[in-house]
Amino acid sequence: MTGFWRRVFGKASPSEAASESVQAATAAVGLQGYELMQELGRGAMAVVHLARERSSGRLVAIKRLALQREFAAEDLIDVRQRFMREARAAGHLQHPDILQVLDAGEAGEDAWIAMEYVQGQDLSHFTRVGQLLPAREVVQLGIRLARALDYAHRQGVVHRDIKPANVMLERASNSVKVMDFGIARIADGSRTRTGLVLGTPSFMSPEQLAGLKVDGRSDLYSLGALIYQLLTGQLPHQSDSMAKLMYLIANATPPDVRHYQPQLPEALAMVLALALEKRPELRYASGEQMAQDLEAVLAQDGLDAPAAKPGPQGATAAAPTSNTAPNSADSFAQTVRLNLPEAGQNPADQQPKTKP
Repeated sequence: MTGFWRRVFGKASPSEAASESVQAATAAVGLQGYELMQELGRGAMAVVHLARERSSGRLVAIKRLALQREFAAEDLIDVRQRFMREARAAGHLQHPDILQVLDAGEAGEDAWIAMEYVQGQDLSHFTRVGQLLPAREVVQLGIRLARALDYAHRQGVVHRDIKPANVMLERASNSVKVMDFGIARIADGSRTRTGLVLGTPSFMSPEQLAGLKVDGRSDLYSLGALIYQLLTGQLPHQSDSMAKLMYLIANATPPDVRHYQPQLPEALAMVLALALEKRPELRYASGEQMAQDLEAVLAQDGLDAPAAKPGPQGATAAAPTSNTAPNSADSFAQTVRLNLPEAGQNPADQQPKTKP
């Protein structure tokens, strides 16, 4: 478990570890109810400890957020208040596939959150060619994640940072946990000291990258990108340039998933095409709709076919270049031509009105 948390938050240097002792953390305001144990991992903004809840004796994970290091002094009060609102909302989520938030509070100018402590590996372990999960297992994971997001969205909670590193999997017990609900929300409307975008751009929806208001359909875009990577070992859009990556996400049609894994069924390519639509109104309106379509894919033949063997550089097939004309059979290119009633992914009150 220690290795997992260190992968998520990074390994501490000796000087950092010395400056953040367990004794000092335990003395922080609001943490007296927990006995902090070994450090599990840390990053620029957060440090995570294994802890024992004094009242019950159960093991939990305590994440402490160093807000004062990331936000300007004039923003701290607003950021802490926003964090507490999001933590309370996340704490009301009771779903078997969502990591439970148990408690939250303030520690001086910082904040902390107590979470369920679970075993497993995050899904980033399974995003490289040669380490990919079987396609059927990926689709089954997609169904569970879509329904977990659907539940959260119906409670009014949007994750905003769905990515492989934020999903824990323990295959032995078939346990899946979506982590860090609400954490990405604390930066909304505030400027970080470093000016960095919080979140992972490769999985962000076009509207999120544009700084627009997002809803559950943004999470479903991110889930589509996550499933795409688990199936292929590739991202829908890739670039060494942040500016070009953002442009591609906003404007370019991603390669059909079958360019990398030709044996995958067309129905699965169509599900990902809808999830990765640029326009939110053409995506799945709910996680339940996406889950039902993925279940329909499971019911068909084709998912158990052997994956294509990787080429010399590890990729199974080369992605088409941006100036390649779209193939007429390309499911991703065709999604823009779907009429809304046929797609069936939007509420009736969002359908275009026609004159009698």
